[in-house]
Amino acid sequence: MINITDKNEETAIPPLWRQAFRPFFLFGALFSLVAMMAWLGWLNGWWQLSPYGGALFWHSHEMLFGFVGAIIVGFLLTAVQNWTGLRATKGGPLILLFLSWGLSRILLLINPEHLTWSIIVLDLSFFVLSALFMANLVVKAGNYRNLFFVPILLLLTYSNLLTHLSVVWKQPDLFQQGIYTAIMTVTMMIIIVGGRVIPMFTANGTGTQKSLPLPWLEKICIGSGFLLVLVYLTNAFTYISDFLITGLFFLAAIANGFRLFRWRPWVTLNTPLVWSLHLAYAFVPISFILLGLHYAGFSIPFSSGLHGLTAGAMGSMILAMIARVSLGHSGRPLQIHFSVKYAFSFLVAAGLLRISAGLLPQFYDILLVSAAICWSLAFLLYVVVYLKILITPRADGHPG
Repeated sequence: MINITDKNEETAIPPLWRQAFRPFFLFGALFSLVAMMAWLGWLNGWWQLSPYGGALFWHSHEMLFGFVGAIIVGFLLTAVQNWTGLRATKGGPLILLFLSWGLSRILLLINPEHLTWSIIVLDLSFFVLSALFMANLVVKAGNYRNLFFVPILLLLTYSNLLTHLSVVWKQPDLFQQGIYTAIMTVTMMIIIVGGRVIPMFTANGTGTQKSLPLPWLEKICIGSGFLLVLVYLTNAFTYISDFLITGLFFLAAIANGFRLFRWRPWVTLNTPLVWSLHLAYAFVPISFILLGLHYAGFSIPFSSGLHGLTAGAMGSMILAMIARVSLGHSGRPLQIHFSVKYAFSFLVAAGLLRISAGLLPQFYDILLVSAAICWSLAFLLYVVVYLKILITPRADGHPG
């Protein structure tokens, strides 16, 4: 049972600010659409961008810390209510958190040079506040099993700090370290959360038996993911043997591929809310293979593997999860609008096209543009279909 003490107080809060998933899913998706179109326009010379850190910095930073960060926080500060039974962040504190995110996005784009340190502090405060809000509920409820998400938020804060310091100190290596660490951190989160929910959602959605985890396999999947975070967090990729990194990526790819196979993706073909999760997770082993081949000396661009994790795994997993969470946490049945399955398909296509752009340099421009269009169509469909759901009260009349 959720600890609700004042129903009148709850209903006085505008629906948009009753749960973290509402503003962050809506505006996070909208921001990803706008940011992608802005990036595409800059690449094609349709307009000029002079944001904080330059256009390349802005694209990488904002898609990761702006878009992905918003969705992660919206998800965690919603899920923590289920995990703890305590009413999660809402009302004034949620508005404050959203403002720290939204103002950061605006300032990073318009780049008022005299406010550099203010931008940095404001941008970092988003993850710090999120970690504090979450830690407060987890500790209060004694739900220590989920406390590890707090260090993940703090690790994203540190990664974000590195990218900002790369601008202030003019050290590009810090940007690389920060971005790579954040990507591996989010990938590790996908591995952990995916292992929790995908087998359960598969069983519930298809009416089949749940695939039980193999302890040794779970340890390899999560352990290899953690080691990859350490490789980039400590900058070890610059001084340890490529042979070791190759082996680590291949181990992670094989383990996660076998894990996905055990979840029986073939039984989900008639259930879009489930097959979308399986396809999203498939990008993890695929990307690890590409990155392993890169370190092994094959002519595989590092960016193809990296974008397999970002445009592929993160983008597809985000859309699959927010399509589901937005229904479940608004008191609606888990039945998607028919167009959402096309949104899932667009995003999978975007990931594959973005990977292919690096592998087929002769078609780079057309593949890049096609990937950006598919991405934008996917999140445009989400915003159009889910707008009313996110800004109106729960269908069952409950708080949240």
